[in-house]
Amino acid sequence: MMKTSKLFMTLPEAYACTPDGMEIDRYGNLILSCPNYADEHMSGCVLRITKDRRVEKWFDVPVHPETGVARNMGIAFDSNWNIYLCDNQGWSERPELLYKGRVLKCEVDDAGNIKKTTVIADHMEHPNGIRIRGEYMYVTQSYLHPVKDPSGKLVSCVYRFRLDEHDIDITNTLEDPHILTTFITQNPETQYGADGIAFDSAGNLYVGNFGDGEVWKLVLNQDGSLKEKSLFAKNPEELKSTDGMVFDENGNLYIADFCANAIVKVTKDGYVSRLAQSPDCDGLDGGLDQPGEPIIYDGKIVASCFDLVTGPGKVNTAHEMPATLAEVDIS
Repeated sequence: MMKTSKLFMTLPEAYACTPDGMEIDRYGNLILSCPNYADEHMSGCVLRITKDRRVEKWFDVPVHPETGVARNMGIAFDSNWNIYLCDNQGWSERPELLYKGRVLKCEVDDAGNIKKTTVIADHMEHPNGIRIRGEYMYVTQSYLHPVKDPSGKLVSCVYRFRLDEHDIDITNTLEDPHILTTFITQNPETQYGADGIAFDSAGNLYVGNFGDGEVWKLVLNQDGSLKEKSLFAKNPEELKSTDGMVFDENGNLYIADFCANAIVKVTKDGYVSRLAQSPDCDGLDGGLDQPGEPIIYDGKIVASCFDLVTGPGKVNTAHEMPATLAEVDIS
């Protein structure tokens, strides 16, 4: 039996119109990345939500010097609680914004003062999700349009950067030594590639090929390089698209099915089942309004509702305010 999602909270309209990536900080607060694509005049910021559901802006993400805005999607903390962000400037695919994406490292105090910002990588076409393990960060890039596959289908990739690297000039070509692996998206209706990314407890990396609704398992060597790669889960009836994803303590993987307004569960043996789903909605009654990222928080799944993309294959038909977070019981 599928579960019914509930409203976790509405977000302040002054700060957030497009919520996306999430993390949990050292104090147990929920940290929410808001690229705010729905309003081109509103720059990206990071919100902090306490366990008693008070929400405040933690900090404004440093803007790109050429565009004057930030567009932060995926976020991750390192062991020292520095925060890394995928600044996806080119998400809209407007020509003047292409290849201006960045991965940023921000050293931020509890009051939201940014002590230092480091550009880890620059000139990326479409940086999206990020996870950190050991001395490396792993970043999904959903488009590699300069790479022309003979099939004519979209190529995307995962990059691997050392945590101490910075000012890397990304070429968006296969010659880049930082590429861990690539993907080809076969679905002609949804040409959108590597997106969701998560580590299991054993240190294996899982990556979603968004358009094909696939989850791939990447076994890594001790040095963080790729050892093996295999298709882990796919079920077109239950899983349409693979946006953000997260593991629970039992090894189950939960995926935001962006296109289907759903949260999907994948067990350790790769069995795929839809956990909760909503029709087209505004999210104010707790519906999954185009979920982009799930996180396990306080014993439940909390999902950010991106609520922006419409068109073929999408349940969502319009953007509405205020932006919302939904929750799904997993007990």
